Amino acid sequence: MSMFGQVHVKNGQYKIKGDFHELTPNMPIRNSDDGWKLMGVTNPRDMTYIHSYGGESIFFESLSKGKLMATRCDNKKCESKGSIYQPFRIFCPDCLSKMTVIDMTDIAKKTAKIHTFMVCERSGAFNILKRPIKFINIEFDGVCTILMSYLAVGEPEIGMRVVPIFQKLDPTYTILDMAWVPEKTKSNHLPKGFSF
Repeated sequence: MSMFGQVHVKNGQYKIKGDFHELTPNMPIRNSDDGWKLMGVTNPRDMTYIHSYGGESIFFESLSKGKLMATRCDNKKCESKGSIYQPFRIFCPDCLSKMTVIDMTDIAKKTAKIHTFMVCERSGAFNILKRPIKFINIEFDGVCTILMSYLAVGEPEIGMRVVPIFQKLDPTYTILDMAWVPEKTKSNHLPKGFSF
């Protein structure tokens, strides 16, 4: 039995261990209308991809701890000095200076509201969210950008106050470790593994 690929960093280099590509035997595709003639084969493959977060690592790590991080431009010469960006950005889009990481969890809990929304009845391959997916665009007081996420409980309405919830029990270290619920949602109504 092979070991799925694992990666860690040592001395600034990726250290890779295990199998990242598993071959599975091809299976014939046969035409049942024509005497079960061979028409082709399936060609299944199992791959493990390595995704490097780089400067965004703190954002994903913080979600697993119940914190929503953002960035702010603190360059004194930038016209956008003081602007807060969510989603997280490493460099200011105006002056290209490296931005300051800030914790905006309290801002989100106190001021987040639905700017727009879209309900998705069908989704693409590999979707793991429960359908229908209630995608929401969230605006925050004092933040110059809008975050896209999903509403985990309830029905979305434009202007609805929402609060973030976090997957701290079994985090994936992806954006799916955060979702939103209407303000005043009770803890016992949250999806499994999520908390405020």
